[in-house]
Amino acid sequence: MRLARLGLVLLLAGSSMAVAEPPSRASGIFQGQTDVGAPERTGSTTYDPDSQVYSVQGSGANMWGERDQFHFAWRRLRGDFILRTTAELIGAGSHPHRKIGWIVRDGLEPDAAQVALAVHGDGLTAMQFRRVPAADTEEKRSPISGPDVIQLARRGTTYSASVARFGEPFAAPLELDLDLGDEVYVGLFVCSHDEEVSERASFRNVRIVVPAGAELVPYRDYLGSNLEILDIASGERTIVHQTEDSMQAPNWTPDGAALIYNRNGLLYRFDLFSRKATVLDTGFADSNNNDHVLSFDGKMLGISHHDRERQNRSIVFTLPATGGEPQRVTEQGPSYLHGWSPDGRYLIYTAERGDGEYDIYRIPVGGGEETNLTPSEGLDDGSEYSPDGRYIYFNSVRSGSMEIWRMGSDGGEPEQLTDDESNNWFPHVSPDGRTVVFLSYSADVDASDHPFYREVYLRSMPAAGGPVRVIAYLYGGQGTINVPSWAPDSKRLAFVSNTGER
Repeated sequence: MRLARLGLVLLLAGSSMAVAEPPSRASGIFQGQTDVGAPERTGSTTYDPDSQVYSVQGSGANMWGERDQFHFAWRRLRGDFILRTTAELIGAGSHPHRKIGWIVRDGLEPDAAQVALAVHGDGLTAMQFRRVPAADTEEKRSPISGPDVIQLARRGTTYSASVARFGEPFAAPLELDLDLGDEVYVGLFVCSHDEEVSERASFRNVRIVVPAGAELVPYRDYLGSNLEILDIASGERTIVHQTEDSMQAPNWTPDGAALIYNRNGLLYRFDLFSRKATVLDTGFADSNNNDHVLSFDGKMLGISHHDRERQNRSIVFTLPATGGEPQRVTEQGPSYLHGWSPDGRYLIYTAERGDGEYDIYRIPVGGGEETNLTPSEGLDDGSEYSPDGRYIYFNSVRSGSMEIWRMGSDGGEPEQLTDDESNNWFPHVSPDGRTVVFLSYSADVDASDHPFYREVYLRSMPAAGGPVRVIAYLYGGQGTINVPSWAPDSKRLAFVSNTGER
């Protein structure tokens, strides 16, 4: 995406015209920072590359009426986008209407047309907008008070504002039709609502996403990828690696040292200490999909390779985790690997055997006779053993929507664990056996589909079922968390999110 150069900014002050100082550069994903409306106290934006947290300090009389004063960390964008962060005001503050959030403007002038998603010090949350320069500010208020997860998105000329308290899904969005032009300033802001005071805010998990356009053809065209690590308890996320094309499905090695993911048919090992990725030797298997699994002891790797000798169908193979020549396990395809038994004896996978039904099968690691564990109508997928080997967790559409289930390791006594308005995929059990994490699509996605490039949640629940909470809000889907990806400490998770070129 081509980014415009910024020259001198002209600020209107009454009927006179004054030339402002050029804005200073910001770091991280932002191109610059500036005080809009010339507040008396100078603001600032700093970025910590280790924590990936932005700290913004700003003053300003207000952001209302016909003109604004605030501090702005910005970048220029064209087209559609999704702006998302976890935001927090620091300290008690001096005014209940100090505010922070996302803002999109057609210029840096204090009276520019704009739309903002603002969270106030007293919890008031609103979509506030000025339709044309120098017009009065209008607003639409959210029923949610004091959210910390805030998202402002644009599709065409439609802006939508979504908010949540961390752990909960987004409330119904506020929407607005507003034409600010194609190229706009987007970014984070802080306004103290008092020119004599500066307020500070912390912005975590800051993501500017360029979503897939209508012209994108799935499985031919791909967006860029972020390899992320999530702290389950706090929701803090760290991007550790990025590619401009499709990176998918990270496994976390049992020794905690590396992640294994697939990209362009090959498997890569990403060293978490050096932050470097190297191709893993898989011999002739150069058309691997995102269904690959490490054995519980970390010594072996199972892969799903589209075998030219089997009409390019996905076939399960195994090889040493350090790389080597693959050994065939399944004779028939398609077979998509998902789980390895804790005792090392069996593999479980999703397969179709000529009847149009996709079920979960079990086979000895060395190959041989396969057993259908889910001979019921409807798609069954995403199978994984619990660490004690008692259960197999999976997702199934047998009850109408896609939900998380578990059954005995022999396929007996299936038990439904989720039942809500989402379509839930790919359950992964923590190494300590206490928690299940899974991917959730909205109800407007077909229950039997798990497409790329959607707004999705990662959610968690107790291993036996129970209260469900959101642990990550992201843009992804297919390839985000198809395979077991817990850290050995059961405190962190690896996953992939996506964005187009910014």
